[in-house]
Amino acid sequence: MKVMLHSEPSLSHSHLIFSNNTRNFNRACVQPFQKLPVKDRDRWIGRKLHFTVKATLDSAIIEQFGITEFDIRNPALSSSYRSPALPKPNQTVLEAQARVCTGPEQTKPLGEDQAFKVLDTILRSAKGELKDEDEVSKAQLGAFFAGMTIRANAFPEATQWSEGETRAMKTFWPLLVRVLPSDVIFIADPEGSIMGVESSIGPQYVGNSTSEMRLVGALREVLAGGHLGFEEVQGVLRDVLPFKDGESPGVSDALLSAFLIGQRMNRETDRELKAYCLAFDDENGPSPVADVSSLTHYGEPYDGNTRFFRSTLFVSAVRSCYGESCLLHGVEWMPPKGGVTEEQMLKYMGANTNLSPLQAKKLLEDEEVGFAYLSQREARPSLYSLLGIREHIKKRPPLATTEKVQQLVKARGKEAIVAGFYHEGYEEPLLMLMKRRGVQSGLVVKGEEGALSMTTRLRSVSTTRGLPVNYCSGFRSLNMSSTSEFDGVSRQGFSLEVNAQDYGFQPTDTPRTDRSVSKNIELGLAALGGEKGSAYDRIVLNAGMVDHLLGVDGAEDISVALDRAREAIDSGNALKRLLNYIKISNKVD
Repeated sequence: MKVMLHSEPSLSHSHLIFSNNTRNFNRACVQPFQKLPVKDRDRWIGRKLHFTVKATLDSAIIEQFGITEFDIRNPALSSSYRSPALPKPNQTVLEAQARVCTGPEQTKPLGEDQAFKVLDTILRSAKGELKDEDEVSKAQLGAFFAGMTIRANAFPEATQWSEGETRAMKTFWPLLVRVLPSDVIFIADPEGSIMGVESSIGPQYVGNSTSEMRLVGALREVLAGGHLGFEEVQGVLRDVLPFKDGESPGVSDALLSAFLIGQRMNRETDRELKAYCLAFDDENGPSPVADVSSLTHYGEPYDGNTRFFRSTLFVSAVRSCYGESCLLHGVEWMPPKGGVTEEQMLKYMGANTNLSPLQAKKLLEDEEVGFAYLSQREARPSLYSLLGIREHIKKRPPLATTEKVQQLVKARGKEAIVAGFYHEGYEEPLLMLMKRRGVQSGLVVKGEEGALSMTTRLRSVSTTRGLPVNYCSGFRSLNMSSTSEFDGVSRQGFSLEVNAQDYGFQPTDTPRTDRSVSKNIELGLAALGGEKGSAYDRIVLNAGMVDHLLGVDGAEDISVALDRAREAIDSGNALKRLLNYIKISNKVD
């Protein structure tokens, strides 16, 4: 392991048996934990476990029988957790958004055929010729045209409009300007200077309510490629959220989606990210303070894992065994990936996923548990109200970064934040937000799929661009007078690439779960039950390495930290705590 340190200025085992019988579709059975009687759940604790998860209706079965994922409600698949009440976006336009609603270097201009197809789809939808999920939503219109406008105004030549896009827009805009609503016309041509067709709608547009007027004023700067101040962003967010989909005093879907995607395309400044991060800290009143000596806040990407084992829930059960309390937070389902989340796993196992921050505090303080999960739905309802619109803007908004750095419950003792990232360049903003939170230690991890799980597999020799998987960067508190001060806290910064083989782990491929909630649970419970293998190794690696990098007491020596994590599993204590959580979360007042 190569570590770069710098002082920052400011800166008896349970055994689980699993079977997957996929030979008979008619006998397919998914048996979530919640269907077991409470007395049977209690009986699990403190003895060897023999537990069978029949997760037969998984993605392989779906493909075999030609059933689309949305045709059935199968709690073993992450896709089934998408609410059927959410309207679906138009797929033709959504594919285009994936190309044009991204960064200055990442944007891929549309070819002429695709541009003509997209604009023809928008025209037919605006004329009322497309219905239901074929209709192009106003949120999609806002995001798509915001992307096109920002590219025309502010992007480098290589990612501005292609010749095909220009020809398509020249053909369709005279028709579109007659049928599109005024707010969308404003987004597409705010100054009347892009489309080459004279129209006073964009320059004169001010919005239809007080909230929209502030939003429109901010959007003019964003659509020009500019940035906003901290108070300006907070003011907009507090004016328009919770989003009420057109209800009074609501704002236009198109305007709000344009604002969200526009700020991401312009690459948010630190002050803009801080505004998103802190805007709703007091939404439910002051955060409760847990009487624990150490608390780690885990910020996994809210949209989950679609391919690989997601280990953080099981890592938290391990770390709680030796006094390192852990608070996880997220959602049940989130676009764009719609992958496996902690909330899906806990719900599938029968835990209460509707806890309030005060109830989570009690679970953190419970000597039989020591960790908790909070849903954004309960803890930050204003931010959760954007769930539907986030699917229709396609790309991740600024919230995808800032929602990972929350303190939904605070601690009497030391606090740390750990967050996952994927795109290079977001590690420093995440660490900045952690410091703004005032925690003693912070860590960002480029785990697999941008999640927190460091891997034991060998690094691919073909990896030549960007930061490698298992890259970590962070800071930890020091009691050294020679270090510089930031907000009164002495910190030491570090960055490194973790090589699991340096600590005795054998290289193994990461277990695949492929959107299977039950498979992820199966792997995690088997590991906590003492079954050695790749999932077990990943849980140990991630628990011990996080302890070491955060500067946790007793983890100064990495080998000691890893042995402590193994002992928590091999003693049966970690599994017991997870099962305790399932039981006690349903009883907590």
